[in-house]
Amino acid sequence: MKMNLRRTRQSCWLLLCLLIWVQAEEIPPEVEQLPTITNQSPSTLVAFPFDEEFQIKCEAKGNPKPIFWWKRNGEEYDPLSDPSVTAQKNSGTFTIYNNGNLTSFQGKYRCYASNKLGTAVSEETEFIIPNVPKFPKEKLEPIVVEEGESVVLHCNPPDGIPPLNIYWMTLDLQHIPLDERVSVGLNGDLYFANVEDKDSRNDYCCFAGFPRIRTIVQKMPMALVVNSFKSANNTESTDKSGPGANSIKQRKPSFLKPSLNDSSHITVLKGETVLLECVPAGLPTPLVEWIKVDGRMPTDRATEENFGKMLRLDQVSEEDNGIFRCIAKNDVGKATYDFYLTVEEPPRWKIKPESKTYTIGSSADLLCEAFGKPEPVITWEMNGIPIEQLTPSFRHKITQGKIELHNLQQHESAVFQCAASNKHGTILANANINVLNMHPIMMTADEVKYNTVAGNSVFMDCRVFGSPAPVISWTREDDIYSVESLRHNVFENGTLEIKNTSKEDSGTYICLATNSLGKEAITAVLNIRDSTKVVVLPVNQSALRSSLAELRCDVKYDITLQHAFTLIWEKDGEELDVTSTDHRNRFSVKDGVLYIRNVSLDDEGVYACIASTPLDMASARALLTVLDVPDPPEHLKLSDSQNQSIRLTWKQGSHHNSRITECIIEYEENRWEPGRWHEMERVPGIQSSVLLTLTPHVSYRFRVIAVNAIGKSKPSQPSARHLTPPAAPDRNPDNVRGEGHNPHEMTIKWQPLKPVEWNGPGLFYKVSWRLGGSNDSWEEVSVRQHSHTVKHAPTFQLYDIKIQAVNDLGPGPEPQVKHGFSGEDVPLEAPQKVSVDIINSTLIKVSWSKVPKESIRGHLRGYKITYWKVQHSHDGKRSHSDKYFLTFEGDRNHGMVPGLDPFSEYFLTIMILNGRGSGPESQPVTFSTPEGVPSPPDILELALISKDAVTLSWRPPVTPNGIVTHYHLQYQLINDTDEIGELVGIQLPNPDTLQWDISDLKSNSKYKFYLRACTVVGCSKPATEEGITTIQQGKGMWKISDALNVAKNFHTIEGLEPGTEYTIRVMTKNWVDNTSIFEDVIETRGRAYGSTSQGISTQGWFIGLMCATALLTIILLILCFVTRNKGGKYSVKEKEDMHPDLESPSLKDEIFGEYSDNDEKPLKGSLQSLNGDLKPAESADSLIDYGDADHGQFNEDGSFIGEYAGKKDRGSAEGNRNSLIMSQANA
Repeated sequence: MKMNLRRTRQSCWLLLCLLIWVQAEEIPPEVEQLPTITNQSPSTLVAFPFDEEFQIKCEAKGNPKPIFWWKRNGEEYDPLSDPSVTAQKNSGTFTIYNNGNLTSFQGKYRCYASNKLGTAVSEETEFIIPNVPKFPKEKLEPIVVEEGESVVLHCNPPDGIPPLNIYWMTLDLQHIPLDERVSVGLNGDLYFANVEDKDSRNDYCCFAGFPRIRTIVQKMPMALVVNSFKSANNTESTDKSGPGANSIKQRKPSFLKPSLNDSSHITVLKGETVLLECVPAGLPTPLVEWIKVDGRMPTDRATEENFGKMLRLDQVSEEDNGIFRCIAKNDVGKATYDFYLTVEEPPRWKIKPESKTYTIGSSADLLCEAFGKPEPVITWEMNGIPIEQLTPSFRHKITQGKIELHNLQQHESAVFQCAASNKHGTILANANINVLNMHPIMMTADEVKYNTVAGNSVFMDCRVFGSPAPVISWTREDDIYSVESLRHNVFENGTLEIKNTSKEDSGTYICLATNSLGKEAITAVLNIRDSTKVVVLPVNQSALRSSLAELRCDVKYDITLQHAFTLIWEKDGEELDVTSTDHRNRFSVKDGVLYIRNVSLDDEGVYACIASTPLDMASARALLTVLDVPDPPEHLKLSDSQNQSIRLTWKQGSHHNSRITECIIEYEENRWEPGRWHEMERVPGIQSSVLLTLTPHVSYRFRVIAVNAIGKSKPSQPSARHLTPPAAPDRNPDNVRGEGHNPHEMTIKWQPLKPVEWNGPGLFYKVSWRLGGSNDSWEEVSVRQHSHTVKHAPTFQLYDIKIQAVNDLGPGPEPQVKHGFSGEDVPLEAPQKVSVDIINSTLIKVSWSKVPKESIRGHLRGYKITYWKVQHSHDGKRSHSDKYFLTFEGDRNHGMVPGLDPFSEYFLTIMILNGRGSGPESQPVTFSTPEGVPSPPDILELALISKDAVTLSWRPPVTPNGIVTHYHLQYQLINDTDEIGELVGIQLPNPDTLQWDISDLKSNSKYKFYLRACTVVGCSKPATEEGITTIQQGKGMWKISDALNVAKNFHTIEGLEPGTEYTIRVMTKNWVDNTSIFEDVIETRGRAYGSTSQGISTQGWFIGLMCATALLTIILLILCFVTRNKGGKYSVKEKEDMHPDLESPSLKDEIFGEYSDNDEKPLKGSLQSLNGDLKPAESADSLIDYGDADHGQFNEDGSFIGEYAGKKDRGSAEGNRNSLIMSQANA
């Protein structure tokens, strides 16, 4: 409700502005003026007994202030002098108190308001004091009538304030049943068109209800005695068509109402409702119909009530004038009655006299016209005095509807009253005639600020009073010219309208009022704001129940109105209070978005976002449709019951905005599976009835499920239970079959009937069988289970089989003959004439001849081939490998065996398969597969690499698939540039060749090598290897060691010569350039040989010195020997003892030198080629024997870190798939 008021505030203001110019003239309160009635009581005022006081109003304005006086029933009445009422000061209103004695105040009141200028008169108010309605106490004699006659029980309700409601009831407050025969008339009487024996009773009571005074009164009970024909003849017969039927005569219709005393002419006022009543009498009971004799019945406003006995016409108009006829008919005859309807009208104003101000000396016509039926009579008064009583002092010309005023003077100001009267009432109008001269007086405040939004119209007020009437003009403060355009309009009362405003219309405006006596001006300030707009509108959408719905509403509005901006949401025209208890948990608004969580069916409707400021508002609407599964169907009914069918009808529930596509009919029976429902039938959603085919001897209940695109409804309430009568079975078991699990038996099986298919009690099965294709008599047995085993049957014999359902009411239909076989046994024979055709080295075709059908002894499942390899041809050795099996389904005489090994000898057998198993194997067949293409050579590698030659080594193919006749070697240059060398091929004719040297290669170049093994059939796929030739360095050749073990942090190189200098490099195996990871030069320890020299060595002193030295040396050796035997042997010598030089003549002649390396030697950064031959290893020493320090490691970037222990730190490389490349240099 608050929102509705807020929404209509601006529109009401605009409507008020639009209507200002047609309002009555307004005079400033400081100017002397005639009295004007401003408030008065309604034409009728009822003093209800439960009200404590009653106020008769009369308010008026004027200058000087008016004084008030009253007339009651045409005589003067002074409320101030009446102590039983309270009169208000400076007002004509007075209050009558309900002290239990109000009768003296009943009457018609008229108020008069007077000052020195004249008198205003109010409309007449009738104050009604209702009497408390009562039925008179009376003794009512019983009414005795003969059966079949008509009778009226009169109510005669007391007078009271309408409306009046009549009820006929018994003393125990049970309503008298009403129908075409018995009815209550508009006057309250109870009418019987004909009485029956059952109408006799002694407590017919009429109750009259007066709701406006909250009163119901009861009439004394009345007795009605019906003398029936049965009682008169003292017989039990109820047949009224026999000889005594004349006692109750049939009568043609007549009318109990209207009676002979009622007038057929009805007068009704226009716009009111008229009730025409015809209550017939007769036997049989007449029926009533209505027609309009002289025109069309207004069916849109005419309705029949009280079982057709009353015609109601609403909003009666002139076109309803005419004859309305009621026609009462029964089997004997008919009666008619005509109502002559006349539509009249109380007086209504056509031209109402207007109050106006006139200048002194002016003239005017005062008009007063009214219409009605009969034609109203116009009478005039001045200041409450009839004009006739003022003559001859009244000098102006008077006609019935006009007073011509000439040369008005100031003292002639007065209030003129015009009254229009006919027999239906009187209406009165006051017209104030003010005669004066006055300069302009502004009635609108100065500097009023007006605000509106761009695009709207604005109305700026400039109310002014003056006589003569001032001329009003509007200008802008910054413009001396009047505002004149199609968008500007100045009304008669001075209001300026600016249509379709824009920001440029903002500013200050001046209103100037001018007449012959002066001028007056005011200013008005106009501010134009941006209009409120919905820029993102909510859209119509559908939402599933229990889902989340979002309605977005983005609004743009003037920022200066932010403090007063509101955005609310409505649903179906009512404000949606998201903070209420009902909505708080599911509705929320954030950033203009309305969120509806857990959508329910009640949430469906039209949602509107309403954005408003004090100046305007904008709204947008969207329809939210809630989708859900249908409501369950209702009102299930069973009809058209037959032995095995029944019709089920239902009423669809709400589809919840998704069309019902189908209905599922389910049934439940209470004998075999009580409580379990089964689907029975599906019908289109437009159907609400279906004829169901039923099974005998089943107690059914049905229910219906409706389905739409959202899902299934809940099941309907079950129907009533329906039991079908029993009958013989109408079908036999399905899936009848005969099969044997043992060679001399046959088990007959079938799908048993469901319990609901038994059709009656005592179900069993009659099983019949005989040899297939014979005319032998059937063997039969009756069983209740769903299988039977036939014993002593021949092996795998065809049988004819029948299964018939039988119950206590008889057998089912004649069953169809099915076929089955007795048990199978394993085949007796193996396939003959087995042959093998070689397709290729891995595929053969096996053929065989079929065996006799009687040898199969069962259903032929297929053939099973067993094969195994006996000999591999390339080595001549015989062996027996695993056996392989291959099965061919069906009846056939050949098959393909794939996946054989080439150049191999095989054995093959074949056997028959049936349902029991496999038969004997055929005699083995031997065949050999031809040669094939071998696999690639195994382990192709580079054994030696030099600057212009390499040595390749390999192993024979793992799977030669024949006899290798030769190898085909190819190679080409594949440097990492765009240079690709020519592919060079070499045929190696000796199949035993496992190594080959390739020369005349480019140094420091990368080559790729391809090696294929070949048989007479063809060559294998190539084995490949890549390598890079070296560059020359020293006299040696590079030798490649075994690959490094990346799990260790050292590597041992053996076969080096003592006393020899070597260059050692660590490189990746698949090296693509000559950059080494690590490079260093080392020298192995070796022997030192003495030699004789000429000269000083032959001198005696030198010989003596040498002898002494030799003696000392021997002593030292002895000491060393002793020390060595005690465990203090020299460490290097000890290691030499562990790895003796096999070519040394004796240990005592050795001169041991320490391992040394020049610290100033730089590390080599590139691979150098050596021309010298690689010598055989002459020492078992290795670098690992020298020192126990930590070994070197690689950084993450591949650079080597670490040092040799001793004088020179040792280097060792560790990495992924690395090889060590060594270079030997002769010292």
